[in-house]
Amino acid sequence: MKHASFLLILSCILIAAVFFSFQQNKSFIAAKQTEKLQSEKGHAKALPRIAIAGLGIESSTFSPALTHEEAFHARYGAAIFAYYPFFTTDSPLRQRAVWIPTLLGKSLPGGAVTREAYESLVQKTLDSLQKNGPYDGLFLDIHGAMSVVGLDDPEGDFISRIRKVIGIKTLISTSMDLHGNVSWRLAQNTDLITCYRMAPHEDAMETKQRAVENLLKRLESGKGKPTYKAWIPIPVLLPGEKTSTRIEPAKTIYKAVAPAASQEGIIDAAIWVGYAWADEPRNHAVVMVTGDDKDKVTHTAEQLAKSFWDARSGFAFVAPTGSLKESLDKAVKSPKHPFFISDSGDNPTAGGAGDVTWTLQEILKRPAFKTEKGPSLIYASIPGPELVKKAIEAGVGGKVDGYAGAVVDARYAPPVHLVGTVTAIERGDVNAEVEVVVKVGSVSVIVTQKRKPYHKEIDFTRLGLAPRQSDIVVVKIGYLEPELYAMRADWILALTPGGVDQNLERLPYKRIQRPMFPLDKNMKTPDLSAKLVPASDKL
Repeated sequence: MKHASFLLILSCILIAAVFFSFQQNKSFIAAKQTEKLQSEKGHAKALPRIAIAGLGIESSTFSPALTHEEAFHARYGAAIFAYYPFFTTDSPLRQRAVWIPTLLGKSLPGGAVTREAYESLVQKTLDSLQKNGPYDGLFLDIHGAMSVVGLDDPEGDFISRIRKVIGIKTLISTSMDLHGNVSWRLAQNTDLITCYRMAPHEDAMETKQRAVENLLKRLESGKGKPTYKAWIPIPVLLPGEKTSTRIEPAKTIYKAVAPAASQEGIIDAAIWVGYAWADEPRNHAVVMVTGDDKDKVTHTAEQLAKSFWDARSGFAFVAPTGSLKESLDKAVKSPKHPFFISDSGDNPTAGGAGDVTWTLQEILKRPAFKTEKGPSLIYASIPGPELVKKAIEAGVGGKVDGYAGAVVDARYAPPVHLVGTVTAIERGDVNAEVEVVVKVGSVSVIVTQKRKPYHKEIDFTRLGLAPRQSDIVVVKIGYLEPELYAMRADWILALTPGGVDQNLERLPYKRIQRPMFPLDKNMKTPDLSAKLVPASDKL
């Protein structure tokens, strides 16, 4: 038996090695096919060779959840092109370089990434880069708020290790989420850098395309690395729900970024809010400006930093807020439907575990929702794989009795007991895998095999739910994503508990730099002068 087990393990290892080798070959083949096509088209000048790589996740250190490698749904080689609308086969951008896609991993926000998962994904990226070099440029697509067990500043570590493989001459253009963190090490090792200018992130793909365009322009013009990179840390740490660009002051602050970046002598300008739910020294707001005109680069960076700092006391929640009780009381009494409630403390798209049951328990306790004649309420969602199995066995129309949630995060409430009727069963969602709807009184509870965010109307309608006709819709979310925002008749953000608690003063910060606004409300004005970052080939 021991011999058989050893052979089985050895076979699994060999299969994994063959698979990864195959994926690396796909990167190599994709590059060669591009080179061949461009050769056939008669390019007189050799096109730049540009690699593509990236890892993205927002991970809370205040959540007990852990994120494993499979959560990143890694793409390899040519499959990476499909992620970017601007990289279609016949797109102009695709024709301007020989692209070498390596590994791209994007995970739903969650808890800290295990060290094993991080090392595996990084090593696969480095192996592919090593195999397919050399490169003129690299498009690095990261989020910037990854936390890894036992490792500070993962993105800084990642780019430093990339530099050791591709060298210091290669231009790196980095695209980020504005809720990411820009450490000094990350600023040193990248050449060009930009981030989203909208929250919600309706300009995500536009930003990634801008990062690529910036890189191509510097390579095609021969200008190469920017002469100056200005970096300014701002000791402010705020949640995204207080810095939405839908409202002031962020609306005006971010409106100034594009004009700042379009000045002669400047390549790009960016403001990062930072990520509030991780306890690391790098977590705070940052401004970076890159370009060739020293005075403009430094002056612009200082202007943007000052505008952010001066507005610090004006940042407020993007919606009215209240306790869950206040939110439910208001929703039940309101004549406006659908009335949306954000269950914000366990928002899976901010890093929450997604399985905190506290809010759902409180809803089900209310007499108003105990019969079918009560106000109709949709709750999205709670993971409960065992309950999902029972629902499948019962079938649509059948009765189910079981428990869901609180497997990962049981700090606030135990698993929720659901006794109701199955009204829908759907399979195949990339995140949830299987979704069922259980009707309990007047509440339709979406129970999932694995956690899933609910951001679009089709997320509900494919389950036979009609959010527009519902009295109340409760979603594990912070600010409403565009489709939900457009659908709402009214909205309140409930200050509920969880790994991404909106009340930052309740979180046990120990390692962030202090003083930090708003934790230290009466702090002195910090030094907001621009710090010039050494070029990556001068390190």
